[in-house]
Amino acid sequence: MTVLPPVAAVKPHSFSHHGRTVEDPYAWLKDPHYPKVDDAEILDYLKAENAWFEAAMAPHGDLVETLFQEMKGRIKEDDAGVPQKDGDWLYWWAFQPGGQYRLWYRKPVAGGPDELILSEPAEAEGKEYFRLQALEVSPDGRLLAWSADDNGSERFTLRIRDLSTGQDIETVSRVANGAVVWSADSTAVAYTEVNDNWRTYRAQLHHLGRDPAGDATLYEEADEGFRVALGRSQDRQWIIIATGDHETSEARLVPATDPAATPLLVSPRQVKRQYSIDSAHGRLWILTNDTHVNFRLASSDPAAPGEWTEVIAGSDRHYLRGVTSFAQHLVIQERVDGLDQVRLRGYDGAESLIPFPEASYTAGLAANPEYDPPVYRLVYSSLVTPNTVFDFDWAAGSLTTLKVQQIPSGYDPALYATERLMVDARDGTKVPVSVVYRRDFVKNGQGKLYLYAYGAYGYAYPPAFSTLRLSLLDRGYAYAIAHIRGGDDLGYGWYLDGKAEKRWNTFHDFVDAAKGLIAGGFTRAGNIAINGGSAGGELMGVVANTDPALWGAVVADVPFVDVLNTMLDDTLPLTPGEWPEWGNPITDPAAFDLIRSYSPYDNVSAQAYPPMLITGGLNDPRVTYWEPAKWTAKLRATRTDTNALLLKTNMGAGHGGKSGRFDSLREDAEAYAFILTQMA
Repeated sequence: MTVLPPVAAVKPHSFSHHGRTVEDPYAWLKDPHYPKVDDAEILDYLKAENAWFEAAMAPHGDLVETLFQEMKGRIKEDDAGVPQKDGDWLYWWAFQPGGQYRLWYRKPVAGGPDELILSEPAEAEGKEYFRLQALEVSPDGRLLAWSADDNGSERFTLRIRDLSTGQDIETVSRVANGAVVWSADSTAVAYTEVNDNWRTYRAQLHHLGRDPAGDATLYEEADEGFRVALGRSQDRQWIIIATGDHETSEARLVPATDPAATPLLVSPRQVKRQYSIDSAHGRLWILTNDTHVNFRLASSDPAAPGEWTEVIAGSDRHYLRGVTSFAQHLVIQERVDGLDQVRLRGYDGAESLIPFPEASYTAGLAANPEYDPPVYRLVYSSLVTPNTVFDFDWAAGSLTTLKVQQIPSGYDPALYATERLMVDARDGTKVPVSVVYRRDFVKNGQGKLYLYAYGAYGYAYPPAFSTLRLSLLDRGYAYAIAHIRGGDDLGYGWYLDGKAEKRWNTFHDFVDAAKGLIAGGFTRAGNIAINGGSAGGELMGVVANTDPALWGAVVADVPFVDVLNTMLDDTLPLTPGEWPEWGNPITDPAAFDLIRSYSPYDNVSAQAYPPMLITGGLNDPRVTYWEPAKWTAKLRATRTDTNALLLKTNMGAGHGGKSGRFDSLREDAEAYAFILTQMA
């Protein structure tokens, strides 16, 4: 190599808080003009790291290309969604062969030609990044409200398109973010906007044909920690304005027939109480955790929305995760003993479960836009079963398979086996681990293992199918998902046991899951590749500090690793809303000390680290680019090993990396090539 690994300048900087002094020699990598990044020294450093990444990966270019072609070969290039009825129309998406982005179509239910309503390839042409967010046809079928982001900043431009001409007729907002809801008469749209700190702080109402500068504010949230979101009740009677943080929520209702009406507050916020709303048969249906950690279902009259009558009591075993109130049933998505279930409850109280064919899987409602459909659309997969779309005929009690993910290069599920293990954590808690491997994998304690986890925000990483992982399984790896505390895999309490003051449980669970897999004969120390992104990237940083000898390679995607500095900076986009998740070190010395005890950047030490690949996005508003950059710089200056340490920053993208389906695959191929070569 002619390129050398860059060495970031050390610029002494320190600060004190609660009587504690923190040294931060790479603070200069945060551009003071952010979100604009124009500091030449910072940009030069990021470019130098990218050059080092390219130089280090160049010898493995053939492997990257091989992996990319494998991954691409498992994708049906002209894939299409299953048409879904909504009123007089059927709607679906499709890809053209070689296309990076979707085309969106509709046609009349009564018959007629296909109509292209939006071409993502046309909108993305000439752009390094493109992401479609909202796509909502007006109730009268004439107009389309759509929003897109073309730089990864997650500030979306919202436009109105005349479907008879295919032309956009209005630009409503250039800082929209979130769902768009039409008024019942198709003359107005409700939408949400972000402020300069990327907080979705208000819901606006735009009447077509009027100057957006005069749009009415339906609701504006004063609490810096809360964010505003919009929804629509299943019976289409209400526009729902929700606001909340990670532990408290509040909702207001606006009649879809009179969107300019004063919003109706359902129930005033109470700290650590969450609730969500749907509507059917003149009643509100409320999912809430007010009396049980795993939520209960209640109902109320819109005339007295805060007077709740219990319908389904909370349960230690049944974790109620969502309710949709269709005309014939309340469809309840829940998790029982960690396994997804979909329960149908008639308004007379009669109940039944939708049957699924495997013992371990992930399943739930797909898009079901209509209020009174004869079938419910579902999605399903498992570690060995490709993504499947079902319709459930509730009258007949039968599942009909509409689509099974096609893998053009071939796939035989009989070649693979799965297990669900319960591993002992150090405090005696049983932690679920899902594992998949080829049937010829030998559990002799010498195998290679890829271990993934997330473990935050109550997100349960599902045991779902992935075509990507076949490239590892077919090269002799086992693939495991650790369902660690911090997610809600085993109920909402599982989430609470991994957040804030209990955050160390998440990190310990991951390490103990790895040790349990070693004890089970799957692998040995040093033969485990680990991966996590965002908050899961924080996890990667912590366990790289605490147990470096366990890992053969670490891939940390857009990792949240400068936790203490971020949680101390209330001017950053996410910080105020994140305090319920991590703690507030500004006001709470105990939270300061706890975060400082695990924050990966603050705990880099002079020890040998495993090979590491770290990614970031220059325009990322969630995990700012300087977090992975500072962490990499400190690791390079402090570690005692000579293992690979690579940082790749996407200079024209954000939190999700590159946006095209094949461009993103190449990044996956790079990550897998890094693992395979470092653990050869």
